[in-house]
Formats: sequence, structure tokens, C-alpha cells
Amino acid sequence: MSSVQVDQGRQFLALLRENPYPTYRMLRESDPVFWNDALQTFILTRHADVSAVLKDHGQWSANRRESENFKQLKGISEDFDFPVSLLGLDPPDHTRLRTLVMKAFTPRMVERLRPRVEEIVAGLLDEAEANGGFDLISDFAYPLPVTVIAEMLGVPPSDWEKFRGWSSTLAASIDPMITRDQLAAALVARNALWDYFKGIIARRRAEPREDLISGLIAAEEEGHSLSEIEVLVMLNLLLVAGHETTVNLQGNGVLALLRNPDQLERLRRQPELIETAVEEMLRYDSPVQLTSRVAATDSEFGGKSLRQGQTVMLLLGAANHDPEVYPDPEMMDISRTPNPHLSFSRGIHFCLGAPLARLEGQVAIRAMVARFPNLRLANPDHPVAWREQLVLRGLETLPLRI
Repeated sequence: MSSVQVDQGRQFLALLRENPYPTYRMLRESDPVFWNDALQTFILTRHADVSAVLKDHGQWSANRRESENFKQLKGISEDFDFPVSLLGLDPPDHTRLRTLVMKAFTPRMVERLRPRVEEIVAGLLDEAEANGGFDLISDFAYPLPVTVIAEMLGVPPSDWEKFRGWSSTLAASIDPMITRDQLAAALVARNALWDYFKGIIARRRAEPREDLISGLIAAEEEGHSLSEIEVLVMLNLLLVAGHETTVNLQGNGVLALLRNPDQLERLRRQPELIETAVEEMLRYDSPVQLTSRVAATDSEFGGKSLRQGQTVMLLLGAANHDPEVYPDPEMMDISRTPNPHLSFSRGIHFCLGAPLARLEGQVAIRAMVARFPNLRLANPDHPVAWREQLVLRGLETLPLRI
């Protein structure tokens, strides 16, 4: 990829960071299977197309290592060979690992966390009330999921802050136009995180506890178990996916409510709508904006010819605003049903952590709306600060008054 293509690709991605939805609409209406020469990628924006690709793991591979783009990118560094997580595996490897992980990460385990999530939320809101206001991201949306996932993993509170830096660095590295500096930083963060977890894994092998790491070590299915490297990759994924996306769900969701005061007031009057409200927040401003797949064979899609190894970028955020599926897609409606959004993906890669994200979002936002009837932006005349990421769309900061 030439330097001109890289610059063009970054310009395109920067356009999407502030407010991607007008661009999504333009692409969906003008060329829904759009070839972006700068990114060397087909970009899909229609709900039906994105959903079809996500559900077809025969024609479309989740293994980005098979893509032409990856092979070019690998030339940046020999160290780019990250071990593949569940997100980048196809059957049968994906089936084996997901089956093992599900034994330690069940919906029943998640539901048992509800009292603890409610306790953490209440404590964070107490602090916000005592201070007369708070930053939604740093004082609330981040501490809640990182506390939950750290406790699930059995990590001591004194080490939680380390996770923030590692996770933020690793999350930035999954954007489409990774730089050498981002790659180098991601490798440092990954190695530090793995060194940390190796010590915990060794202790849990000697003395198992009632935590997720012990569960992953003990998981076994038909004679198979997770190797140490597989446990490390899974913990890496759980750390980043286990809280980065939930931070964005809360931040994007609360901002959407504040910008749609009729919906905020409706939720305040009808708190029983919290489940559909959270689903609408996931659709309206998706915490995960895109994913990708690789063509496993030469084929045609949407009238375009694709060759084996070419990448298709699936714009989940665009699919979630497709008027063919959602009446008035630019309007927020916290009672919207049905709401078949793709924010947790679809098919065999449907997000394992969806029940936990939903639980945390529902408990947190319902409690905040009920506790603070005068909740509002502290700086309504200032533009909000979005993080310099595209795949994971979220706010850098959001000061609020109560």
C-alpha cells in the first residue's frame, strides 16, 4: 500500500470518527458494496448484506491472516504475528475454543453478578452526588466494567488501574490503519499483560479459586482443554472486549439520551423500558462500528467480483441505520421493537459477553436516570470529545452535572 493510499485511507477514517452516519447513508444509497482503493477493501453498508456475511462462515473467513491486506501489513514488523483470538478463528478451531470458554462464561454466572453490579453502581453514584457532578467516562463508565471483569478474573483491586493503560493501547491497535508506533505500543502492552497473567495462571493451577481464570484452566470438553497460550489470548480478549465496549455503550447511550430529552424523560417515567432502551442505544450509536471478513473463494457479491483473500469491511453502524429494517433510523426510540441490531455481531461469532454488557448497561443507566432527575451536560456549548478510534466508537470524556 502506497503512502498516498495510506493518507487517503486515514482521511476517510477520520471523516467517520466525529459523526459517521451521514457518510454511511451516502455509501448505502450510492454504492452499498463500495470498493475503497485507499483501504484496498470492499465496504458493506446494508443490513441484509452485512448480516448475510456474518452468518456465512463457509464463504467468508474470520481469519484476517488469510487476507491480502494482512500479508502487506505483516511486512511492517515480524512481530505482527499476534496469536489469534476467537474473533479471528473459523471452525473447527473456533467451535472447540468457544465450547470450552462457554463452560466458564455462562449466562447463569453473569446473572449471579447482578447484586454486585448494583452495589458498584450505587457506590459510584454516591460519589457523583457527593461531588455535585462527575465525568461519565472516567468516574463511572470505566470503573464499573473494569471492576466487574477484574473481579471475575480474580485480579486484586490494587492492579485494576494497570488494566486501563494496557486495554486502551490494545484497543487502539485494532483499527484498520494501524501505524508502526501503534503496533510497537500494542506489542509492549500485550507482553506486559501476558507476563502479568502468567503469574496468576501459575497460582491458579496450584490453588484454584471460584473465578474465571480458574474456570478457563479447568474447562475440558471431549478430552480437549485450553493451552496456556489459548488462555492468555482469551484473557486478552476478555479484558478489552469485557469493558471497552461497555464503556462505550454507557457513554454513547447516555449522550444519546441527553441529546433526545423526550426519550430521557420517557425512560424516567417508564423505567421498565430499560431493556428495549439499551438495545436502542446499541443500535443508535453502536459501541462497535465495524468488523471484517475475508473472501474464502473467488465470488460475486452485490454485483461486484471478489477474489479470494480480499477483505470486506462490514459497517455494523451503517447496517444498524438501514431504513429497510428500521423505520426512521435516525430517530431514537427507546421502545423500538423489533430491533435486530448487529452490534453484537451475528452467527457463530455472536458476542459471548453480550449478557454481561446488557446487564451492566441496564443496571447503570436505569439507576443513573432515576437518581439524577436533573442530569445534564456540564459544557453544553462545547463539542464532545471522541476517542481517536473507529472500530470501538466512544467518548474520551463527558462531564455531567446533576
